[in-house]
Amino acid sequence: MLKSGSSIAALTAAALLTLPSAALADIPAPVSAMIDAALESGDEGKVRTVIELARETNPDAGEELDKILAQYERDLAKDQLYAAQQKEAEIRNAGLFDNWSGEGQLGAFRSTGNSSNTGITAGLKLERVGIDWRHKLTGLVDYQETNGVTTREQFLAAYEANYNISDRLFAYGLGQYERDTFQGFSARYSASGGLGYRVIDTDAMQLAVKAGPAFRQTEFTGGASDSSLAGLAALDFDWRIAENLKLTEDASAFVQSGNSTYVSTTGLSAGLGGGFSASISYTVEHDTNPPLGAVQTDTLSRVTIIYDF
Repeated sequence: MLKSGSSIAALTAAALLTLPSAALADIPAPVSAMIDAALESGDEGKVRTVIELARETNPDAGEELDKILAQYERDLAKDQLYAAQQKEAEIRNAGLFDNWSGEGQLGAFRSTGNSSNTGITAGLKLERVGIDWRHKLTGLVDYQETNGVTTREQFLAAYEANYNISDRLFAYGLGQYERDTFQGFSARYSASGGLGYRVIDTDAMQLAVKAGPAFRQTEFTGGASDSSLAGLAALDFDWRIAENLKLTEDASAFVQSGNSTYVSTTGLSAGLGGGFSASISYTVEHDTNPPLGAVQTDTLSRVTIIYDF
């Protein structure tokens, strides 16, 4: 099995030794030395550049250069296959608490709607990606206290599991808890399951949509409660505009008789180095029929420092 660029270079060199000596006769020694050095570097871009330059400066050695490149590509493919097999084996053998990544954030917010104030915000996102499964945990807290009186108190906790049916199609299950006394409820529980599709899935841009039936139970601050069936539709959009600049959009709609909820969060983050980034986001939440005394639309602007781990 191949494990490094040096291994590729060694195998390529060994394979070239089996070629008839006349086959390499048209490649000058200095050019051959440059090709060997590029192979030893393990840098694919460098190897291809050096061979292309050698082709331009030594047009009569085209056939020999083609053989070198073809052997290199065969060895590179073997090396990549081995690396992929090793990664898959590590994922399959990982324990429950292995292979998690995520981000933590801390900052300030400004709200309008049912309360108008400024306070602190903190959040945590965790993600574990397997061969067929993806697990996501989210926690978010917005809180403010003025003269000993709580003037903002909003909590959100969510868990989502995705199962890959194909490269783009997936099934999801979602459980979510919310608390916002200023919006009129002490607890709101939501559960949903359905199908999702990755519309765009590139290194620079990802767009996933999902939809399915849902169940919601709301416990109001006045003591009453309500349970109802709903439908959930949501999208998750990430766009890496530049190496250190990222735009995100998360939107969801719980549609039901009585009170439907629509939420949109738009964010922009810029890398600061060392795993840190600065982020600004703007959230709009609209309830079509909120509890008595609450307004329909809340907005929340956040400025946070994020640490990726």
